[in-house]
Amino acid sequence: MADMEFGSFGGTHSGALTTSYPAGVQTISEKYATYLKLFSGELFKAYQNQTIARDTVMRRTLKNGKSMQFIFTGGLESYYHVPGTPILGATTSGGSDPNRLDVAEKTIVMDDLLVASTFVYDLDETLAHYDLRGEIARKLGYALANKYDQNIFKAIARAARQAGTYDTSASKGIKANCGTEIEIGFAARRGESTHSAKMVEGFFRAAQRFDETNVPADSRVAVMAPSSYYQLLREVDSNDLINRDEIGDARQGASGLYSIAGIKIMKSNNLPSTFDAAVSGENNTYSGASGQDGDNRSLQALIYDKNAVGVVEAIGPQVQTTNGDVSVMYQGDLIVSRLAMGCSDLNCASAISITAGGRTGTQGTPGTISASSELSARTGSSTQNEVIDLAA
Repeated sequence: MADMEFGSFGGTHSGALTTSYPAGVQTISEKYATYLKLFSGELFKAYQNQTIARDTVMRRTLKNGKSMQFIFTGGLESYYHVPGTPILGATTSGGSDPNRLDVAEKTIVMDDLLVASTFVYDLDETLAHYDLRGEIARKLGYALANKYDQNIFKAIARAARQAGTYDTSASKGIKANCGTEIEIGFAARRGESTHSAKMVEGFFRAAQRFDETNVPADSRVAVMAPSSYYQLLREVDSNDLINRDEIGDARQGASGLYSIAGIKIMKSNNLPSTFDAAVSGENNTYSGASGQDGDNRSLQALIYDKNAVGVVEAIGPQVQTTNGDVSVMYQGDLIVSRLAMGCSDLNCASAISITAGGRTGTQGTPGTISASSELSARTGSSTQNEVIDLAA
């Protein structure tokens, strides 16, 4: 048997700490670098799988700046030229009123750094009979994705309540670019027998509104809570109101295959449903401190186009892990996932919310909200949004 040398804690021995491997074998630093790359990939995969709103809105990458500017343009008037009169850039032939292009801007700033973190103790990882870090990777990804979706959906709900960016001008071919709320009535809220029929009616009215305001038809999306989504599938599956692209297993999966009036339907647990107040670290306005913009208790669905909301990202989903002396000192690793983003409404005409009971701006119970107290015949302008009453 070969001779062996033994050492002890606090004792001495002739051996030295081995920091390298024989030729052809990875070094310690190489093994750790490979491990970190695998872990980063798992985080990003979990983040992508959990997020549904990220690719349905306008998204831009922000570099070397704190905000991004978006420009809105209106329209121009046309007229028939009268022979012998000069063309002077006016609204009429030979007129004196300038034919100006309405221009407005929207600036979206970065929110504070969004992080999710946890500490992995070496002993816990050794004793665990499952892939501990893989599970942590998924949960860190979910934490970022949920907040990402929540902010986008709150921004869309707020956009539906906003006035237009510029004045309506029929002569310039401009429709009202304000947001729209469709009220189906408190008696038709999710869970009630009339909910599905009213939701279908609301979808067709939303499609009509989009057509009237020239919102493109190729990227219209609706997001509903799972309870409302499955109630809609159960109760209207037998008629011709829902269009199916696939059948069989995909149909049973209910994974967004259904559409109404050309609007793709998705489900999410991140749809706002409470009285939301502003949160420290949010530099964009997603809700309100105490007013109606923070009241999402009656929200049943959001219907929008990709131009409804803009998202700027300065730091994509990343993972950072401690190593070296820090890992030795604490006998474990701190794992941090991070994301820097901000979002806000852009073209409010691309945002529609379906509500059941209106909103009051107070934290009373939703059942006390009158379905008709806030509804009026409005056409939409630069001072108010459009409210469509389907409660009757």
